Amino acid sequence: MAATAYQIQYRQEFILGFEQRQALVRDTVTTEVEIKGNQATFLVADSGSATAVTRGSNGLIPGRADNLTSKTVTLVEWHDIPKKTSFNIFAGQGDQRRLLQETSMSVINRQIDQDLITELNTATQDTGAAATASLALVLWGTTILGNNAVPLDGNISALITPAFYTYLMQTKEFTNVDYVNNKPFTSQQTMFRWAGVNFIVHPNLPGKGTVAEKCFIYHKSAIGHAINKDGIESVPGYNEEQDYSYARCSVFMGSKVLQNSGIVVINHDGSQFAAL
Repeated sequence: MAATAYQIQYRQEFILGFEQRQALVRDTVTTEVEIKGNQATFLVADSGSATAVTRGSNGLIPGRADNLTSKTVTLVEWHDIPKKTSFNIFAGQGDQRRLLQETSMSVINRQIDQDLITELNTATQDTGAAATASLALVLWGTTILGNNAVPLDGNISALITPAFYTYLMQTKEFTNVDYVNNKPFTSQQTMFRWAGVNFIVHPNLPGKGTVAEKCFIYHKSAIGHAINKDGIESVPGYNEEQDYSYARCSVFMGSKVLQNSGIVVINHDGSQFAAL
C-alpha cells in the first residue's frame, strides 16, 4: 500500500514559447494606408541628377523635366486561423482561448517583417564577401549610401543578426564611454541608436547563424509598404455546429523597393556564434 498520494499541480497561466511576436521593421519604412483597392502607387521624384545651366545664346534659360518614377505595390491577403475544440479548451491547461489570439497575432506580425525583409533582400548593392561585424563594416554601408546622395538625416536603419550585435559588443567604439554615452553591457537592447543609425537586432534575417547572414542598412524612403486601412484584423469566434473556437488574424499588405540606391546588403559571417 502506498504511503503517500502525490498531487501534480499544473500552472494555469501559460508561458509563451520563444518566437518573434512583434513586427519590428514596419516603422523603419515608408508606409501607405490603403482605403480601397489591391494596389498602391508610390511616386519617387527627383531632378534626375540635373546640373545648373547658364542662359542660352538666344537669351532663354533652357528648361527641363523632373525625373518621376512610379512604383506599384500589389497587396496580398495573409491569414492565420488556429482552432481548438471546446473539449480541448475545457481539458487544456491555461487560457486556451487567449492563446489562440496570442499565437495568431504573432504569425501575422512575423509575416509583415518577412514581407519587408524579402523585398530588402532584392537590393543589388552589397559589401562584398562576408565579414564579421566591425565599425568599418557599418561605416562602409553608410558610406555607400552617402556616395549615392542618400541623406544621413536620422532615417537610416539597420537590421542586424544577434551575431552581428555580439561582434559590436566587442568593439571599443560601441562600448567605451570615450566614444558613446550608453552602456550596452548594463542594458542590452533589441533597438538602439549608434553611429547615426537606428539598429534593430532581428531574429529572422536570411542566413542567420551561418557564414552567409544578410543584414541591411537602408533609408526609410528606399522601401514602401502598403497595408489595408484597418491594419491587422484579429477576430475571435465560435462555430456552434462543430463546437470549436478559433481566432482569425488577417492583413492585406505588400512591399516594394522604391530606390535601390538607398539599400545596402551587408554580407556577414555569423557562424562563430551558432549553436553547436
